[in-house]
Amino acid sequence: MRLRIYLIALAFTLFAGNALAQEADAEFKRSGKAFMKVYTNYHSTWTNGEANKVFEIQRAYFGYQYQLSEYISGRLTLDVGDPNFGDLEMTAYLKHAFVQYKKNRFTAKIGMIGLHQFKLQEDLWGGRYLYKSYMDEYKFGPSADLGAYVAYDIHKILSVDLTIANGEGYKKLESDTALKYSVGTTIKPLEGLDLRASYDYMGKDSAQQTLAFYAGYSKGKVAVGAEYNHQLNYKRINGHDRSGVSLYGSYLFKKIRLFGRYDLLSSPTLSTDTDPWNYASDGQLVIAGVEFRPIRGLIVTPNYQAWIPADKSGVANSIYLSLEIKF
Repeated sequence: MRLRIYLIALAFTLFAGNALAQEADAEFKRSGKAFMKVYTNYHSTWTNGEANKVFEIQRAYFGYQYQLSEYISGRLTLDVGDPNFGDLEMTAYLKHAFVQYKKNRFTAKIGMIGLHQFKLQEDLWGGRYLYKSYMDEYKFGPSADLGAYVAYDIHKILSVDLTIANGEGYKKLESDTALKYSVGTTIKPLEGLDLRASYDYMGKDSAQQTLAFYAGYSKGKVAVGAEYNHQLNYKRINGHDRSGVSLYGSYLFKKIRLFGRYDLLSSPTLSTDTDPWNYASDGQLVIAGVEFRPIRGLIVTPNYQAWIPADKSGVANSIYLSLEIKF
């Protein structure tokens, strides 16, 4: 409740400041833009000799972004996708609904914001339409949440950021009084090289804590990235720790991008068990494909995906034709 009051108060302050800015800067022209993005695919999956073939719409985003003043903007995004529960096949969520202030080295956002904790990773991976980035896919943290974010560029090679959020994500806004606190720093020592470390903390008893480290290099036709993530007390359950790595890279040849990715997710064995506590969900992921951009706004990607479960229940081999459509 306190967070909601804080969000409303800060939003009011930002809008009031915007009104004053408009009076002071009569030359500024307000502008807005609608956008749409759809992820869809056809795939065949073979597991233990059985085949499953299906057409699928993974997600559809619809939104509008608006520049209220030289320094203040807003954004609203609806996320339509499979809720993964009940009989519903597609449902809509409010993914983004925030006000942003950005001037010189300082940036602030408040409302339903996209979280910065794995933005660099997702940008370099560049394949969100066919598979989520590591932290998003394995639920190390939500991609958006209700809260506030501030960032400051201390130097052209160093920036720091702080986020305070509900911690439940955009699909479940507030189920308890525990807030999630995240701090991160990004270093850019060389052109094209990004190094990032972040830490977040949520709860008191058996607090969930996440450490994330990332290194990425992108210059010219080549892009490579690596990350290591370690989480203590997943879902605030004592001893339910998880960790893993993700490696990915790509090479651009004219309008064709060759890419590959490898993930590893593992968990420890508790003293009362014989197998890791998350054994059924641990495993390895392999992705390789070729990305084509025949026209602006369309990406067509034949790709191979394999999930190798730690419990040896059967490798899932899949052939995909993935598409991203946007304007």
